[in-house]
Amino acid sequence: MILVSSLDLQLLLGLALYFFVSPNMAEIRANFGAAMKDPAARFWAVEHITTMLGAVIAAHVGRVLARKTADANSRRVKLFICYGIATLLMFLAVPWPGMRAGRPLFRGF
Repeated sequence: MILVSSLDLQLLLGLALYFFVSPNMAEIRANFGAAMKDPAARFWAVEHITTMLGAVIAAHVGRVLARKTADANSRRVKLFICYGIATLLMFLAVPWPGMRAGRPLFRGF
């Protein structure tokens, strides 16, 4: 039986958007050199995906380290540190309002 976490599903959905679905990413990939000169395009093309992949890796490392630890307190500390790093990386990769690639928190319909 294969267990897939919600983080893994988000990773798969994000990669599908990055490579197949998003017309913005298709345009960025078509003109990658020009996109590197534009801070907003560079955020989406490189910074966002790299930071989110780092967050997923940190969460998986924490889960593996905790699984291999016998002591409950040590397990909690390892999970806290790795999940804390993953959470920090996710917050850094979100396009908050006011950033160069920022988006509004709530969009009008």
